Amino acid sequence: MTNTYSRLISIENIFQAWEEFRRGKRGKYDVQVFERHLEDNLFDLHYQLNNKTYKHGNYSEFYVNDPKRRHIHKAEINDRIVHHLLYKYLYELFNKTFICDSYSCRVNKGTHRAVKRLENFSRSLSRNYREDFWALKFDIRQFFASVDHKILLNMITKRGNDKNILWLLNQVINSFSAGIPLGNLTSQIFANIYMDKLDQFIKHELKIKYYLRYADDFIILDKNRTYLCQCISTLKQFLSKSLKLELHPKKIILKKFSWGIDFCGYTVLPHYILPRTKTKRRILKKVLKHKTSSQSLQSYLGYFSHTNSYLVSQNLKNIYFLSH
Repeated sequence: MTNTYSRLISIENIFQAWEEFRRGKRGKYDVQVFERHLEDNLFDLHYQLNNKTYKHGNYSEFYVNDPKRRHIHKAEINDRIVHHLLYKYLYELFNKTFICDSYSCRVNKGTHRAVKRLENFSRSLSRNYREDFWALKFDIRQFFASVDHKILLNMITKRGNDKNILWLLNQVINSFSAGIPLGNLTSQIFANIYMDKLDQFIKHELKIKYYLRYADDFIILDKNRTYLCQCISTLKQFLSKSLKLELHPKKIILKKFSWGIDFCGYTVLPHYILPRTKTKRRILKKVLKHKTSSQSLQSYLGYFSHTNSYLVSQNLKNIYFLSH
């Protein structure tokens, strides 16, 4: 057994992965049941990983609306601890080589930094808002369901060739019949690894300077509308040939900066960042229907604090306090 794998599955790492997993979940029934025999369960998991008798369990599935309807698959606790082990390993292995402007599920990145970067790009390309330009926004059709297991494993194998870790990754990746499940922590890093091939193609082959990605949402900025139209067909060919993916035909959007660019829940305009209209309406509707806790209110105010929406925030607070 390799030293890297032994360190990965050490009992110390398993206990640490458990601590990371249970944050915010201690009130969950299945977590409480697991915790009743915590040491036995964790030492048993270590034994299975050490002897390579571990097999990924089944998933329970359900739907959430946030607001988009999503099909979630939840793994058993043992498996989710393994996901934490692998996530940390893969993040350290790959993160340093991801492009700067990939913002999903990375330390010191996230939606707010992505939107701020878009604002900086926009200011630069428009010469301090004196000129207009075009934004090409696109996403992948059924991305998570379309990730090819063989391509993903080949990408990981090129960077980390530890046969024992690859065995464990096989257990996790092939625990799901097709694609990668929404609900697994590992799916976040798998998505970034898979999409990095597109990121590198756009930055180093197409030499595109103004490019941003958050998960499977992408934006390319340029002053030349014709060039961006040509990029669409180039991207379609690359995605199909290299990643077995396709652009969502109804989500290819080409628009001028002066019309506003929607990205990560915000709309970026010359001199302004505004909340997305649908998001603002949904928040106000929830507050008006008295379905808001003080914690949720603070979350909503935090969202608006990144926009030029002082009056909206004040209105939101007034509605909340009048109804409580």
